[in-house]
Amino acid sequence: MSEEIKKGLLGIVVDETEVSKVMPEINSLTYRGYAAQDLCEYCRFEEVAYLILNKDLPNSIQLKQFEKEEKNNRELSKNLYEIIKHMPKKSHPMDVARTAVSVMGLEDKETSNSSPEANMRKALRIFAKTPTALAAFYRIRSGKKIIKPKKELTFAENFFYMCFGKVPQKEIVKAFDVSLILYAEHSFNVSTFTARTITSSLSDIHGAITGAIASLKGPLHGGANEEVMHMMKKIKKPENALKWINNALKNKEVVMGFGHRVYKSGDSRVPTMRQYFGKVAKIKKDKTFEKIYDIVEKVMIKKKNIHPNVDYPTGPTYHLMGFDTDFFTPIFVISRITGWSAHIMEQHAANKLIRPLAKYKGNKHRKVMELNYR
Repeated sequence: MSEEIKKGLLGIVVDETEVSKVMPEINSLTYRGYAAQDLCEYCRFEEVAYLILNKDLPNSIQLKQFEKEEKNNRELSKNLYEIIKHMPKKSHPMDVARTAVSVMGLEDKETSNSSPEANMRKALRIFAKTPTALAAFYRIRSGKKIIKPKKELTFAENFFYMCFGKVPQKEIVKAFDVSLILYAEHSFNVSTFTARTITSSLSDIHGAITGAIASLKGPLHGGANEEVMHMMKKIKKPENALKWINNALKNKEVVMGFGHRVYKSGDSRVPTMRQYFGKVAKIKKDKTFEKIYDIVEKVMIKKKNIHPNVDYPTGPTYHLMGFDTDFFTPIFVISRITGWSAHIMEQHAANKLIRPLAKYKGNKHRKVMELNYR
């Protein structure tokens, strides 16, 4: 009897988690039992970050303390600022994020301490510092002066400020906050599983998050939001959309931003993000990408019965906010650090080395003989 091979670990349950679940009964992604769309409506990202890391929503005192610690840890070392200044200007920001977190691990006094308390402190430091590192590179590569973080600003406001030197209107900040909430966590996706696999060898949290960032970079995972924007830029205008998508399907091209390993009848995060995409488009007085979005989505559902995932509305939303396309996935990173950290700590709490088997399909046993060319 031959062993059944599950490519991509499809359908394999490898562990338990309390962090998140797509609950079919309510057709929703949930964090610690709370529906993500409800969290978007009633909470700020900081509250959701606290929830993911600490298992419950914070009371006012807990939130105040959490925000204080995050704000106090935003600043980078002089060394890391210098490293960012000397990075090649053409570096992909995801590689900058990966390198920055790795350097943070070199500088952190608790790198080798993987106790629950130390991991929580390190998780918060990585969470607070990574946006600063990315924003510094955002400025440096354009020949602009680095803008240091401001403690009086919220997490979302501060990122806008460090990138652009100003905070946009509250509706734009809210849309950004919503995107961070929707990107914060998603069970055993490939980058989270990467982080847990690295952790299972009892490696440190900086190493696990560095590996997760490398995994997230790929276009089949986090990089999809960038690919969506590249696709929309190819289409250029709504009048071209129908012909473009029909040709893409005819030529069996991959249409980015559609389909999902978990969701079969639509990503539960999409309606919320689509709503805020529309709000941002209205504020920016630019409906071009909204119109392209609707045409492509309609054809994909009608002809292929494939629904969009959250990357589809998020890409053009970030574009309208003014971010460079290659910065879309790094924004994903600054949010998902919360989910990765929660899973890393969960892995540590009940650890077993992750070591799957492979079915060998190479040569049968061969003997080494004296070679005829000697």
